[in-house]
Amino acid sequence: MSEKSEKNGTPATPAGSSGPRPEPLRFFGTTWVDHDHGYTARRIGVSAGSLLAAAVSCLVLRFAYEGIAIAGPGSFVTVLVVAMFAICSALAFRHTWEAFTKRPDPDRHASLRGLLTIGFVGSLLAYFFRSLIEAPGEKLHREEYETARKQHESRTTRRTGNPSKKRRRN
Repeated sequence: MSEKSEKNGTPATPAGSSGPRPEPLRFFGTTWVDHDHGYTARRIGVSAGSLLAAAVSCLVLRFAYEGIAIAGPGSFVTVLVVAMFAICSALAFRHTWEAFTKRPDPDRHASLRGLLTIGFVGSLLAYFFRSLIEAPGEKLHREEYETARKQHESRTTRRTGNPSKKRRRN
């Protein structure tokens, strides 16, 4: 499987075989399968990029906070806005972290879209911390890919001999 397809970076399969193909990950393609073709550099880049994006996002939120403070709506509204961003970020972090280890329910994910948008800093931080360990989502994809490969191998292994001609034991 060391040979790669030029078009999409997925492992090339021999002519006539129909084995499972690994699912590409964002920013990594299928380099997560064999940890080749700049996998480590990509992990470093994703890690640094997500941390930088989280820092810039916090700076933007700071400007928004100062804008609210200048408007002078009162301390209650200010506390509500800060609490909203903190709670949404914590929930987005948890949801994003869990999505790296198991497939999220599409209906639940759709219903949480607004919350995840508000808590984008939490999602960026989850992406940062996960990229320090592995490519985000690699463990889940590796388990699914290995299971698919084992199932494919068990379906395609050929039996030797004709089972109807087998001698019966007494």
